[in-house]
Amino acid sequence: MTLRIALRDGEKMIVNGAVLRARGRTELLIENQVSLLRAREVMHPDQATTPARRLYLATMFAYIDEPNRANHQNQVVDLLADLMSVFERPAARAACLEFARFVATNDFYRALGACRVLIDHETAVFAHIQGEAA
Repeated sequence: MTLRIALRDGEKMIVNGAVLRARGRTELLIENQVSLLRAREVMHPDQATTPARRLYLATMFAYIDEPNRANHQNQVVDLLADLMSVFERPAARAACLEFARFVATNDFYRALGACRVLIDHETAVFAHIQGEAA
């Protein structure tokens, strides 16, 4: 199955660890399996300021840095365990399990999507804690 990607002038993406930047409007057809992230899906290390964001960053590296994947996966497991210990709501725990299922099957792209849900749950927890403290 072919994946069609349209990039605007200057838009960046990562393909198998290489950073690409479009020059002019560009359309790409991806015809085989690759590790691919658009710039908006990339998290920079300085943005990993919460446990769920650190989990996203480690998962992203497991996805795009195949030579060091085992190290990143170990970090993902540790970070997920920490996060699960603080999530009490069933929906948040279910999101953790869905994330873990994707990681266990090396489906890191879908794991990143599930991790964005975990970031949303974490944001809600932080908002609730701040509300109680006020």
